Parts: sequence; C-alpha cells; structure tokens
Amino acid sequence: MKKWIFVALVCAFSASSCDVMRQVGSSFNMVNCKYEFNSITELSLAGINVSDGLSLTNIARATSLLAGNASSIPLHMTINLDVTNPNASAALLNGMQYILSIDGVEFTTGSVAKQFNVPAGATNVLPLVIGFDIATLLSGETRNAVSSAVMNLIGIGDRKSAVSLRIRPSFLVNNLTVASPVFIPIEFAFGGR
Repeated sequence: MKKWIFVALVCAFSASSCDVMRQVGSSFNMVNCKYEFNSITELSLAGINVSDGLSLTNIARATSLLAGNASSIPLHMTINLDVTNPNASAALLNGMQYILSIDGVEFTTGSVAKQFNVPAGATNVLPLVIGFDIATLLSGETRNAVSSAVMNLIGIGDRKSAVSLRIRPSFLVNNLTVASPVFIPIEFAFGGR
C-alpha cells in the first residue's frame, strides 16, 4: 500500500494538470472504499434461469448436467457489491481484474472494463457480470467439490458455499491505465437451503 501512495504522490507532484491530480486522488479513494456482498442476480446454469427458483424439471436437468460428462456447462451470474466511499471526495475506477473461488476451488479469473464512480460519503452498487464454463472444472480431484459448490450456489445443495472474490481495481490516470498493487478480498456465503 505504501508503494501505491508513493506512486500516487509522485504522479500528483510531477503532473502540471489539476485534472491529473483529481484522477490520482479519486483512484486512491477507490482502494480505500469498503466492499461488501449485496446479492447475486441473473444466475443461470446452461441456460436454466436459477434466479427465480427452479422447477422439478430444471432441478433434474441441472443435477444431470453436473453428474454427467457434458462438454460445456456455462454458468453466468451478476455479483452485486456495495461499495462505500468514506473519503471526502469521489472514488473512481475504470475497470478491474477478479479472481472467483468457491469452497476453496478457483472457478475463474477475468477482467472487466467498466467505469464506476462513488461520490464522497455515498454507497453505490457495483454489478460484476461473470460468465464461465464449469465443464473443465468437473474432472479429476475438483469434480465433487465443484459439483457440490454449484448445487449450493443454485439452491439445490444442502449447505451454503464459501465464496471468495478478490478484485483489483484499475484506474485511468493521464490516459494511462494503472492497476492497484493489491487485490481487495470480499468473502461471503451463498446458496444452500
């Protein structure tokens, strides 16, 4: 974190533009925001909409997909995060990298190019749209853990799954993309009955 502060200060002092200093300040503010899980919406497994509950037919289909050898099982969801800015000025990001793990298994990594702004003292919801194919995870040593985690996530498992989301915000400073030096961890439990 000290490196980030040093880089921000060097950029701020070496820049001649007030706009660059504002960009650095708003970027630094985003790292200091508080991130909390809000909800998961738009959850679907292989085209089965899970967000509104599951019919008996869809439960049988989902269970069959997880137990079989399908070559592709896409999982899509939006993880909504409450981002609270305790700073005296706005916090801004231009994108982020993420790592999603469920029950100790790394499910996916990725990046999102999206502008997001939180005014001073406010809380805004950051929707993080994630999509990936779990078929590759349903093999070898991770098969049972992944199957169980997905069942818990879609609401047909018997317990909640521990979800670990790590995000690394990136910022645009003087038309240069700069990534935070640290990942911000967000831990929560989801699913089950």
